Amino acid sequence: MYILGILIQKIIMMGEIKPKEVYTTEETQRFLKISKSTIKRLLKKGIIRAYKVGGQYRIWGDEILRLLSPEVESKIYGSYSKLKEKTKKTIKEW
Repeated sequence: MYILGILIQKIIMMGEIKPKEVYTTEETQRFLKISKSTIKRLLKKGIIRAYKVGGQYRIWGDEILRLLSPEVESKIYGSYSKLKEKTKKTIKEW
């Protein structure tokens, strides 16, 4: 939690994420340091709320900042745990 707070402060102080600014998925990937497949998965699961404009997703800056909150972190961990268990089950069935 402490490290998460430092990360949020660093991002805000750097002036990179503005809450009322709109960002692309590529920019969001860069801010969160995640892969293209991860951002697609987060969008599909509804963990990242975005708007589709002309076939491309747009994400508000305050949504990116919300992703860094502890509440969302636990939701993401829950999704990851379910995926991990499902993968283990599938492997065992082979």
